[in-house]
Formats: sequence, C-alpha cells, structure tokens
Amino acid sequence: MQKIVILLLIIICSQTILSAQQKDTYIKAGLLYDSEQNVLLKNKVIHVKSNKIVSIGTYSTIPNGAEIIDLTAYTVLPGLIDAHTHVLFSQDASEDFSEHSIHSLTMESDAVRTLRGAKRAKSYLDVGITSVKDLGNSGLFLDVALRDAINEGTIEGPRIFASGPIMAATGGQIYGVSPKHQNLIDLEYRIINGVEDAKIAVREHVNQNVNVIKICADNIPNNTHLSIDEMKSIVQTADSYGLSVVAHSITNQSAWNAIQAGVDGIEHGFKLADSTLTLMAEKKVFLVPTENSRAYMEIYGKLAGYDNDDLDWIDSYLVRMRNRLTRAIQKGVAIVAGSDNYTDIGSTRGASSRDMFRAYFEAGMKPLDILQSATYTSALSLNKENEIGVIKSDAKADIIAVKGNITTDFVDTIEQVVFVMKDGKVYLSNLN
Repeated sequence: MQKIVILLLIIICSQTILSAQQKDTYIKAGLLYDSEQNVLLKNKVIHVKSNKIVSIGTYSTIPNGAEIIDLTAYTVLPGLIDAHTHVLFSQDASEDFSEHSIHSLTMESDAVRTLRGAKRAKSYLDVGITSVKDLGNSGLFLDVALRDAINEGTIEGPRIFASGPIMAATGGQIYGVSPKHQNLIDLEYRIINGVEDAKIAVREHVNQNVNVIKICADNIPNNTHLSIDEMKSIVQTADSYGLSVVAHSITNQSAWNAIQAGVDGIEHGFKLADSTLTLMAEKKVFLVPTENSRAYMEIYGKLAGYDNDDLDWIDSYLVRMRNRLTRAIQKGVAIVAGSDNYTDIGSTRGASSRDMFRAYFEAGMKPLDILQSATYTSALSLNKENEIGVIKSDAKADIIAVKGNITTDFVDTIEQVVFVMKDGKVYLSNLN
C-alpha cells in the first residue's frame, strides 16, 4: 500500500511539473510579420505552449483567464537569423588575420576561447538574433561544443548551426606559415588532400555531429584552392548524410567552380559576374552577401589605422557591394542575411552582427525583403523553414518585437528590440 501511495505521489508531481512546463501563453501582436508571404498582418494572436507555436488567431480566440503578453504596440517578428558568424573568433581591426590566428591556436586554451565565445553568444539574443550559422575558425569543433552547451541550457545563446573546421586546400586561409609549422593549420582547418580524403573529411565531421559543411573554394591570400572534383566529392558525401555544403568564395572563378560542384550556397561572393549569378538563380544556389554599412566601415578604417584622408576607398567598396547585391536580386538569386563580423569595433558581437541590416538597407534592399532574408529565406537555406524564421503552427517559439515603423523607419526600428523569446523562454522584455 505504501509503495502505491508513493507511486501515485510521483505521478501527480510529474504531471504538475509537466503541466507547468507546458503552460499556454497568448501573445497579442499589433502587427505580425508573416515571413513566408513577406507581409505584415494586423491584430493577431500567437498561441504558445512550451517551446512551440500552437496556432495563429485573432484576439477573440484568447480564452478567459489566459496568460497574455501584450505586444499590441509593437511589430512582432520571427527570431532573426545571422547566417554567417564566427562566434569563437575575434580580432582587432589593426591585427593581421594570419598572425592572430596562429596566436589564438598557440597561446589560447580551448577553454578560454570557448568561454569568450559564450559571452559573445549571449549578445546575439540581446538584439533579437535567436539563431546563427557558425562557419568555422572555431578550433577543433569548439562551435559544436558551444552549440551543445546552449541546447542543454548550461549557457544562454542563440540556436547554433555549426560547421566544425572549414574544409580547405593546403594552407587554408592562414598565410605565411613556415613549412615546419604547417601542422598548426590543422588545428583550425581540415586540409583536403584528394578526392578520397574529401570523403573521409565529411565522415569525420558527420561523426562530430555538425549541422552544415563549409568549404573554401579559394584560399585568398593563399594561392591554393580545392579542385572541382574534390568539392564534388565533399558535396556528394555530405548529401548522402543529409548535410548541405556552403562555399567561401572571393573570386568569380572559385564561385563558378563551387556551383559546378553542386554546393548549396555561396558565402561572400564579392566578385560575382552576371553569368555566375544567372547560374546561381538557375540552380537555386543562395548567396550570403556579407555587407557592412558606411558607419561600420568608417569605424573599422579608423581602428585599422587609416587617416581620415585615406578613407576614400570606402566609397568604392560600398559602390561595388551595392552593385553586386542589386545584380543578384535582379537575377533572382535568393539572398540570405549574414554578417561575418568578427572584428572588434567596440560593441558587442550581437550589435556588430545587427549592422548587416543597416548595410542591406543602404545597399537598396527593401525593409520587408531584408526581414525575409534574415528569417524565412535564411531558415530555408538551413532546411529548417518549418521550425525557425517563421511564426506558424508547430514552429519553434522564437519570437521578437520591435518598436517603431518597420517599413518607413527600418534602421531605427530594427535596432529597438524590446522583446525576445527563444524556444518559448523570454530573454528580454523591455515593454513600456
């Protein structure tokens, strides 16, 4: 009898805990951004239970006595996504990338590097970025470890889609390393030596539970690059395990080669020709144009040691980037928002990442198109379009709210994040 009573108490307690974990919350949205249709809807209610969205309805669907979060004075968006980050890497504007990389690999422990990454990770939530795609420069799978620590609740941060070490040709992107120390590069990149080795590299990454594979189609300023056959081997092997492949590309030829090899996306793509953009549109290869705003570039230039009279290059840089982005949109290439901001410019990593929205706006993208690139299209590129980047039934409860008019005052509004929920948990609530 005593055992039965104890068992009943355990069941009751378990049901009470489960009920508390699965409580219903109703979020009233003055304006709701539908990222799939790329439109704003008025006076909607989001029914959230635990970490999922149950349904979208009208105010009249709220039951009496329900727990309500009133966001009627704000515009409600899906949690934003930065699809090109390096959470475990940071350098000063005045530092040389290669020298800093070698210093990090030899003078910083994995523990210190990961703890610093954890601090940066939290700052993404502060600006409404609830998911990131982290693309290497993270040691030997430290990005995977950080992702797992966030997922288990040990630390707070965005949902991470981790690539593990970047797959690259000899030398990777770390230039000037003497022959006897080339082994240091293996601590940051997975160097590919032939078609069969490319298959092995993918299996190694699969075994470490990565979410995506990243390759370097070129290694500028190093002259080495992966062959088309090596990239094909990576793509085909990754595809057999259900993983997508994205390619770092600076030159047009490297992007063309990567597309011929079957990659899913081009990261950066600074020098893409019209013919390559046309091919991308035909093959549905997305582009992550890692843009920076004028304000960011001016801060960067000064921190890098340029005099005010030596900043004329910024104008030509911005013109080239605007031209490239405009041509990509005109060709019908899917644009995915990504910052690539790993330089310390005196702000948090999240605030630095958020600069990409200003950059896209200055480059001529329309406000709702920018939002779509940072929500639905980004989620689509991750094959997660039914889970994140959307506010609809069965999606993750990643929901944010901004103050202002998102269509007429985009830049200021996207920077006034007043509410952040990730996985049904509220991380920020600064409501007036």
